[in-house]
Amino acid sequence: MSDTYDIVIIGGGPGGYNCAIRAGQLGLKTACVEMRGTLGGTCLNVGCIPSKALLHASELFETASTQFAELGIKTGPVELDLDAMLGQKDEAVDGLTKGIEFLFKKNGVDYIRGRGRIAGSGKVEVDAESGRSTLATKNIVIATGSEVTPLPGVTIDEKRIVSSTGALALEKVPGKLVLIGAGVIGLELGSVWRRLGAEVTVVEYLDRILPGMDSELAKTAQRTFAKQGMDFKLGTKVTGVDASGETLVVKLEPAAGGEAETLEADTVLVCIGRRPFTDGLGLETVGLETDQRGFIAHDHYRTSAENVWVVGDCTHGPMLAHKAEDEGVACAERIAGKAGHVNYGVIPGVVYTAPEIASVGLTEDELKASGRKYKKGKFPFQANSRARTNHATDGFVKILADAETDEILGAHMIGANVGEMIGELCVAMEFRAASEDVARTCHPHPTLTEAIRQAAMGVEGWTMQS
Repeated sequence: MSDTYDIVIIGGGPGGYNCAIRAGQLGLKTACVEMRGTLGGTCLNVGCIPSKALLHASELFETASTQFAELGIKTGPVELDLDAMLGQKDEAVDGLTKGIEFLFKKNGVDYIRGRGRIAGSGKVEVDAESGRSTLATKNIVIATGSEVTPLPGVTIDEKRIVSSTGALALEKVPGKLVLIGAGVIGLELGSVWRRLGAEVTVVEYLDRILPGMDSELAKTAQRTFAKQGMDFKLGTKVTGVDASGETLVVKLEPAAGGEAETLEADTVLVCIGRRPFTDGLGLETVGLETDQRGFIAHDHYRTSAENVWVVGDCTHGPMLAHKAEDEGVACAERIAGKAGHVNYGVIPGVVYTAPEIASVGLTEDELKASGRKYKKGKFPFQANSRARTNHATDGFVKILADAETDEILGAHMIGANVGEMIGELCVAMEFRAASEDVARTCHPHPTLTEAIRQAAMGVEGWTMQS
């Protein structure tokens, strides 16, 4: 048994490492146990960060291949060096994981490599290459994140039938890629390989893409992606994949029932979601159980087990790195006796396709379903001067506000760089701003952010530039 820690965190992803750093800042004796061998969790190692590296590189490749000439830039034939593209992705990941190790040292956090499990009240058992050890702690924080949800009847081998992890390291560009699932992760990775030359067919069980996002946003996104070359088969379920031949055969049926059909593919990417990762965590040793979906319940991050806390993907809420980060910080602060808090009404979501898609707050669908009276302002990038000069006129900004108080209730946008722009509306909503507050705030010209101001003007019907 070691000296007693104030906090031992199981999991070194965005929730876990931010919890550890904040706890260290607050003067708590802290350890973080991570089994991967590198810090950063799924997000940094095989998720958010490497996918963004490939999204950026593939977008530049497509731009150089298709748009340079019209911009007056003459180059020779554009060629793909896939090994180099994957190499720069790995380099970015490596640098960032080492950066977290530095932050741990800076803030006095002990980084313990190994698989952690709860071994009863106040005990965390660690299996490492050097053997098994037990850490004594006053508080345990579960931050073990999530894993890929498997699809019945489909065996992922990470070679030809891949999850999001395998899709980040394909050895060659597939001729035909079938993407199962039209959510955020699938559309991002599908767009990478489409830009690099793959024919992409998206199969989605529901009758729409991007479930949970504003439906107007999703419809616009689907039309845009279809123009780019993606094919969509909505309302369709995958019943199996035959991998016995040189070509994969994907078996399909209409979700509502009907005649079966097949698709041929070189690669199949399974992206139907993620599920909490709590296997072998020792929850039973402290009397904890998960719900039917595998989530651990909590009250302000405190579970029903004494001094056991939970943050991130293994508890309820959107499975987003920044949500986990905020929960990790709030959890550490509550353990330290402070008032840690997360505003779940202002957690943005971004799809890093081209164009990007960003959303925060209530959707128009949710407002209609609840019967709440609202006003809407909408502004197209086609009418934005910077968007026109950048040849990036796809999309719009939409702002929803309460019909009586004018408080901003939600914001939804599709267009170039909206993943950066959504932050302005998050700040406004955090301060419970009215749409008029944004409409009367001077924005620099010419910028894409002027579309936000014009949409805010539109809530009260005085859009100036369209």
